[in-house]
Amino acid sequence: MPKNILKEEVNIGDVQYEWTVKEYEQHERNQKWYWVMGTVGIALAIYGVLAANYLFALITVLFGIILFMQDMVAPMDVYFAITNTGVVIGKKYYRYSELSSFWIIYNPPFTKNLYFGQDNILNHRIQVPLYDYDPMPIREYLALYMEEDLDQEEEPLSERMGRILKI
Repeated sequence: MPKNILKEEVNIGDVQYEWTVKEYEQHERNQKWYWVMGTVGIALAIYGVLAANYLFALITVLFGIILFMQDMVAPMDVYFAITNTGVVIGKKYYRYSELSSFWIIYNPPFTKNLYFGQDNILNHRIQVPLYDYDPMPIREYLALYMEEDLDQEEEPLSERMGRILKI
């Protein structure tokens, strides 16, 4: 279980790498994107009502509202650090023993991300953008403390679709 470093007295160790990341990726959306997604959202909501699947219609409408509201707010800056005892992401500290593995997907300019795997079903993957940092020293350092998942060679489908659809 990750520790809240603001509420608990936690020794995070010596910081080896640190940078600031955005809470989420803010996509550039033009007017055409809003028209297409609005049309698709309305069509899906109407389909849900006509098929008597009211929960689907409600979820579709709520998804549209959340996307719109998220677009109105700029993402917060989140502190990220790799230490000799674990990883700090925002207010959370994860010991290396709490993380199952790590992998790096480096395919500029589209994907430059560091991933941490967890055994938690609800939050099984943590993504951290590398921005312009060189991934090799980070990879070598993390390999000292945890296993690298060499099977992961592609960006996860959910994140690729989110980037393509700008959601």
